[in-house]
Amino acid sequence: MEPINQFMEELNKRSPRNLLSPEQQLDKMLRSSDYLKAFRQKHPQVERDDLLRSLSAVYTAVKEHYWCGNCPGLSKCPNLVRGHYAELDVQHGQVVSAMVACDKQRAHEEEERTRRLVRSYYVSDETLSASFETLEVDESNQLAVAAAMRFCRELAPGEKQGKGLYFHGPFGVGKSFLMGAIARELSRRGIASLMVYVPDFVREIKESIADNSYVGKLELLKEVPVLILDDIGAESVTPWIRDEVLGVILHQRVNGHLPTLYTSNYSFDELEEHLSISNGNRIENTKAKRIMERIRHYTNAYVIEGENRRKGL
Repeated sequence: MEPINQFMEELNKRSPRNLLSPEQQLDKMLRSSDYLKAFRQKHPQVERDDLLRSLSAVYTAVKEHYWCGNCPGLSKCPNLVRGHYAELDVQHGQVVSAMVACDKQRAHEEEERTRRLVRSYYVSDETLSASFETLEVDESNQLAVAAAMRFCRELAPGEKQGKGLYFHGPFGVGKSFLMGAIARELSRRGIASLMVYVPDFVREIKESIADNSYVGKLELLKEVPVLILDDIGAESVTPWIRDEVLGVILHQRVNGHLPTLYTSNYSFDELEEHLSISNGNRIENTKAKRIMERIRHYTNAYVIEGENRRKGL
């Protein structure tokens, strides 16, 4: 039996004056290609003349299946359409071919779909690449992880579920990483999310006041199916940020029954105290309580403790 790679190399090296005849090309492919042999076994009604009439399609399919069996990677794919191969079929008694995406192309498309569904402001790639499969689960976070998985399982695409999650605890215990895993799992289920690192986002909003460009950004936060506010409480509070930005966003999300998820170093009581202090010394308890009403009653809170996982990084 002649190896298929030898046949392909010979065919590529031949000069126009020394090309094989169509019959010779088909004979060599029938001897060399396991793919073509399998195709004939699957379609015993296909005659030799049927293959000759579709020789170009047959040759392309044999060649591309050969390259797929010796794949150099998606970025170096030598096939006519990158990440795809020609697949032979029989329609109305004729041998035809169609483009089929390979496993690597499908994985790439799934990753791109995930990226489109998981949007973020100032969140690290490491956090966004988190998944439940890679989480380290122990006694310090097992309740929070179980709640996160339950949230993803119970939230259906296109449906609204007003209650979110509030993960709080010290620095470096994996709160943001867990939120990244939630965002990835939601994307797999076709649910869009937006993860926002609050301190940097607040800084950007302040800088965009002059040209009103912040308005469009706030609309996205109000309307995205799942909003994740990462590290709330680490921002510098002003009355405008608290009342006209955070307050307005949360008010619209509560009214729209859209879940909001949070991470913080603060408990509910500590976050309320943080929000009550404006410009360093002005105490506004009533306005802070108004914000907290939209957090306390529309989230389930879980503390995550343990050692700082960032040490040594």
